[in-house]
Amino acid sequence: MAFSRNRRGGAPVALLLVLGIAVVGAVAWYLYNRSGPPAPAAAVLTPEAREYIRQGGLKLGDVDMSAKENFAGGMVVEITGNITNAGQRAIRLVEITCVFTDPSGLVVLRERVPIVGAKMGGLKPGETKRFRLPFDTIPESWNQALPQLVIAQIMFG
Repeated sequence: MAFSRNRRGGAPVALLLVLGIAVVGAVAWYLYNRSGPPAPAAAVLTPEAREYIRQGGLKLGDVDMSAKENFAGGMVVEITGNITNAGQRAIRLVEITCVFTDPSGLVVLRERVPIVGAKMGGLKPGETKRFRLPFDTIPESWNQALPQLVIAQIMFG
């Protein structure tokens, strides 16, 4: 049995197949490389809060980091420390951003967490409170160093 080639229909089918693969590849490349949804707008420090920090109104101290195994066998990194209100105003909320980096300095995790808030109570002038921040989702590429702690928001009250 001999196979015969249909010359009239072979070339357009092959061309359509190649074009179809190219279109699928281009769509896959676009979906893979496009940026994700825009990040939600984060509250920024008000000029009043920046001035309070600049004048030494809030101080972080005795900051330490440790790692412990959790009940599921994973590692939990804990950052502990004290926050002191050295200013003259009562504070009802302080949020900090913890910035974890890899050995080359690239950010691998940025997480914003409250260290003073409704749950733990406000911070009166002259008062110091202890905080504890557990992290169990830090990427393995993290450099194992204490993250940068940046005051992200202050609400007076």
